[in-house]
Amino acid sequence: MRFEKWQALGNDYIVVEERRLPFPLTPARVERICAPHTGVGSDGILLLSETEERGFVAALRIFNPDGSEAELSGNGAREAVMYLRRRGWSDSDSFSIQTAAGEMRPRITGDTTCTMDMGRAKLTSKDFPSGGEEGTGSVESGGRAFEFQHVSIGNPQCSIEIRDGELEQLDLPAIGPAIEHSDLFPNRTNVSFWTPVAENAIRARIFERGVGETMSSGTGAIGAAVSAVLRGVESPVTVQLDGGELEVEVGEDMHVNLTGWAVPVYEGTLSDEFLEELLEIE
Repeated sequence: MRFEKWQALGNDYIVVEERRLPFPLTPARVERICAPHTGVGSDGILLLSETEERGFVAALRIFNPDGSEAELSGNGAREAVMYLRRRGWSDSDSFSIQTAAGEMRPRITGDTTCTMDMGRAKLTSKDFPSGGEEGTGSVESGGRAFEFQHVSIGNPQCSIEIRDGELEQLDLPAIGPAIEHSDLFPNRTNVSFWTPVAENAIRARIFERGVGETMSSGTGAIGAAVSAVLRGVESPVTVQLDGGELEVEVGEDMHVNLTGWAVPVYEGTLSDEFLEELLEIE
């Protein structure tokens, strides 16, 4: 089984074409492949398949390392787009791909960069059913209450503003799980913690659903940026993450464009021995 490893701001994914798979991707197999020491090691798997639906170059499914399936990943989608262009699935710098969150339409701007039209962000969704029109709420973790902004951008985001220079001291592995699994969020949630650093820039840290703390997250950056714009930060917002910077443009109608880079790391094939082990896993 041939695959490629890609990364965007340290958010790394295994890219696989479905036609090259010798078996279906079950949650147990995904978890085994993504394991950091006994597998390939990654933040998830991007599965690309051909589609007969008119107007789409490919269909994209996104798997978290715990085997669950994500609706969308801003970094993952960007990596998939750059892979498709590099591998000749399309000669155009602008095309559409299918995702569980709907149509994604990128515009490739360079050898490693593209802008993703992410659609309109929403403050209400089925993923925060008790929320009001403004999408705000309070969630408890680690013995304290955090005021948050819910943002839906194809997947659920819980965005928390942190003040007074506390952001870098937060223990995300300790406080993130209780927020991700809070009863407020029936489909679990991604969590972003952010603080403003300039009129049009914020610093953010991400706790990703099904992953844990990550160096970056495209949709996490969007959740933080939308929340920041609602609180007076100017758009486009430069989001400073552990893995680098992303630019998030938030329109007056909450339409979002995400700009950043993605690069390949290496190509590989799984060994016959590892494939046999995976075949034994259901």
